[in-house]
Formats: sequence, C-alpha cells, structure tokens
Amino acid sequence: MSQIVPDLPSHEEVVTTTHEVIARYRETAGGLIPVLQRLQQHFGYLPEAALRTVSQEMSIPYSEVAGVVTFYSYFTTVPRGLHTVRVCLGTACYVRGGKEVLEAITRELGIGVGETTEDRVFTLEIGRCFGACGLAPVVMIDDTVHQRVGAACVKQIIDQYRVDVEVDEEVTV
Repeated sequence: MSQIVPDLPSHEEVVTTTHEVIARYRETAGGLIPVLQRLQQHFGYLPEAALRTVSQEMSIPYSEVAGVVTFYSYFTTVPRGLHTVRVCLGTACYVRGGKEVLEAITRELGIGVGETTEDRVFTLEIGRCFGACGLAPVVMIDDTVHQRVGAACVKQIIDQYRVDVEVDEEVTV
C-alpha cells in the first residue's frame, strides 16, 4: 500500500482551522499552549498564518506567541516529513559510532539536523537517549528502533522507508 505525503495547507485552511481551535480555548486561562498544541497536531507544524491569527485573536503580542513556540522543542514552524529519523547521540550511542551514523544519514538524505527533505518524506533529528544503550548505536524511524546501526548500513535502512511513498505534486502554499 502506498503512502502519500500530504499537501501543505492553504492559507484559508490555516486561518479557518485556527479560528475553530481558538474558539474552544478562548475562555481558558493559559489557553495559548493548548491552542498551539492542537494546531500542531492538526497541521504537523505551526504555519506562520496560524501564529499571526493566534496573536490577533487571543490579543497576545506576536513576540510572545513566537517566544513560546521557539522555547518549547515540541513545537516546530517547519513542515515535517512523512518519516522522522532520530539518531541517538547519548553517551553509549556516541562512543559506539552514533556520530558516524548521523554523518552517514545526513549524506544519504542530503539534509542536516532539524531539516526536512525537499520532497517532505524525511525529517532528521537527534536525541540524547532512547533508553536502549545496550543496543547502541540506535536510530529510530517513526516508532521503529533500529539497533546496532553502522554507517555502512544506513542506506539500506533508509531505503526501506523510501519504498511505496508517493509525493502529491499539487502542493498548496
């Protein structure tokens, strides 16, 4: 079965959805974070139009909204890939070759940490410990743990996630 990379939302969809989410939390003290969480769950990231709408509709300075978004690592303003590749760089993974694995993945995907491939299939992140030190070095792709990963097998692992992915060419900006 094929997987399709979803379209980016239109400006109108972002504004409409943002209004709907704000309406649910308008009277809630400290409602900014729940609003941002719901928007990120819906879009997969926080589009600029959503942040501006939140600022205006909730009467919160844009700098404060942007400050919350940049402070919490959970939030992202960049569209995410269909698959999230996380490389552990905790102590055990690092000393067992995690840095070399990360370098191989950045070469294979052509992106750096925190970036998403142009086709929006992969997003690359690092982690500090996945709790699998005995299996080091560890790479997680989505919720699947790949253990004892060596730089030489990175392409083979990544290729498993390239299969059966279709990119929707009609991306709305």
